[in-house]
Amino acid sequence: MLGFGTDAVMIRPLRGRVLALAAWTALMIVAAAAGYSTAKRIAMASLAEATSHRIDIYSASLQAELHRYDYLPATVALSSEVRELLQHPSDPALQARANDYLQTINEKAGASAVYVMDTQGLTRAASNWNQPLSFVNINFSYRPYFRDAIAGRSGRFYGIGTVSREPGYYFADGVERDGRAIGVTAVKVDLDKLDQAWSHDGEKILVVDGSGIVFLASEKALKFHALANLSPDTRSRLASTRQYAEAGSIDRIALRPTAELSPETSVVEFGGAQPGTRSAAPPGAVEYLMQSRPVAGTDWRMLVLSDAQYVESVARTSAAVVVFAIGSAGLLVFSLRQRRHLAQQTIAARVALQKAHDELERKVAARTEALSDANGLLQSEIGERRRAEEALKATLDELVHAGKMAVLGQMSAGVTHELNQPLSALRTLSANTVEYLELGRHDQVVSNLRMIGHLSERMGDITSQLKKFARKSAVELHLVAIGPVLDDALFLLDQRIRDGRIALHRRIVPENLSALCDANRLEQVLVNLLTNAVDAVERDGRPAPGAAPALIDITAALHEGWVAIEVSDSGPGIDSSVAPHLFEPFFTTKPQGAGLGLGLAISAAIVRGFGGTLRTQPGALGGASFALRLRSSVTQLFPAEDRPINEATLHG
Repeated sequence: MLGFGTDAVMIRPLRGRVLALAAWTALMIVAAAAGYSTAKRIAMASLAEATSHRIDIYSASLQAELHRYDYLPATVALSSEVRELLQHPSDPALQARANDYLQTINEKAGASAVYVMDTQGLTRAASNWNQPLSFVNINFSYRPYFRDAIAGRSGRFYGIGTVSREPGYYFADGVERDGRAIGVTAVKVDLDKLDQAWSHDGEKILVVDGSGIVFLASEKALKFHALANLSPDTRSRLASTRQYAEAGSIDRIALRPTAELSPETSVVEFGGAQPGTRSAAPPGAVEYLMQSRPVAGTDWRMLVLSDAQYVESVARTSAAVVVFAIGSAGLLVFSLRQRRHLAQQTIAARVALQKAHDELERKVAARTEALSDANGLLQSEIGERRRAEEALKATLDELVHAGKMAVLGQMSAGVTHELNQPLSALRTLSANTVEYLELGRHDQVVSNLRMIGHLSERMGDITSQLKKFARKSAVELHLVAIGPVLDDALFLLDQRIRDGRIALHRRIVPENLSALCDANRLEQVLVNLLTNAVDAVERDGRPAPGAAPALIDITAALHEGWVAIEVSDSGPGIDSSVAPHLFEPFFTTKPQGAGLGLGLAISAAIVRGFGGTLRTQPGALGGASFALRLRSSVTQLFPAEDRPINEATLHG
């Protein structure tokens, strides 16, 4: 009986401790939940208030961009050039005047394009009339902005251009005469610069049209996706207007609302652009605070998604603080009750904690020192690499210039011959002129002086062309006409071609064919290729008896959107064992002293800098043939395997 009573006495305090621990734990759980909820609500409200100011700024910037061009269609409609053209649309002179006027207006306004359509939607004049993707003679009657403007309303429309393949916002107004519509003026504006400005902010900024399709976004991957599933009627309407015809399939964005804070503010889970029609956010979706604002004067809405992760972090931290506070209070009470019994243990724990803190401080200091040393080494390596890149670029530029000088050296004999002939003629004419002057034969004096002037001009042309070719210049890519550059290259080799009795065939289709390159360096490439061709067909400076005629064929044409230039000759061709080494530096098949073996290597490096390629291929004339491919416009991108010239190496 005594033992039973002792056990009961021991059980009662233990049960009381268990109940107290359970109550304390329940209190911490309830307090943590309340602290989490309160902190999250306060943090979310603070984030919403901050975002509200920013979305007003974004919306104002969008409206300001639209208002900049709102006046332009009506202004263009008042011009006499436009009105006369619409009354006489088949008059080419009026069309030319209207084209020049629209081009001038567009250059001053800074829009993408300004154009004029007749009542049938056919474009009669445009600011881009002289560009490859001109709007002239394109019919836009299917566009809503045309239908609104021809009906007497202001046409406003956002869509992807069916000609330029570039998105833009269209302004349109009707042109009337005696109360009757005679045409429509339209202005296209590029709004993508707003995307670029928004992309530097940390938020996701979207602008959606009345159909719920995102057409402006701070992230390019989100453009031309829908916030909800599109109805068949909506898809049919978009197809008829071709509003997003070039954007491909319009998929739905994985956006799922989780809480609504106000009519224009809600919490959503967002997983980016997802194909299909799923409504739930995919695994790994992030929580965002989404605010919405209508864009005045349109059926658009602007959405700003602010990352709410930090709100969750604040809420969890607040809950942890509450738990810590209650736990600390409980531990304090427990500590006071056990103070006498645990004094030594507390002191020992403090000593151990201080020791751990000191050890941690030591490790942090050591790691900080190591990171500082590593950062200094990294900065040094970065500086060395920059200096190496600059030295490589300077070396490459010097090598290109050295290639020019080598070519000029090889051409020196022909140039000397070209200059000696007019010099000899000048000496003879000068002596004759003195005699004619003494004899009073002034008509012969005038004739001789004119001939002297003509010969001096010819010598000036030769030296001027040599100076132009030898000029050391930086690479500047722009559209360059192929014909004049080829003429300059042939001018430098004209004497060798004539002395060698070489038949030269030159074809450029079309005659005004242009490529994106640097004219001076393209001339250097052509001179190198033509020099090799002349060397291949020359036989000691004259044709061998009974030999086939020496031929060089040069063609330039557009091929699959690229400018293709081919230089072929009727020489012995390229041996299969030599072909793999043609573009290697210092490799040459010419006799010693006849070449450095750098011409093709330098030419290949120059062409790579243009974003093009230089290759050898079987020749139609039985000899060697080199194919040069250049970009035809600035809209083409560099192929993945190509690099800019300041990064190119001679080995490619």
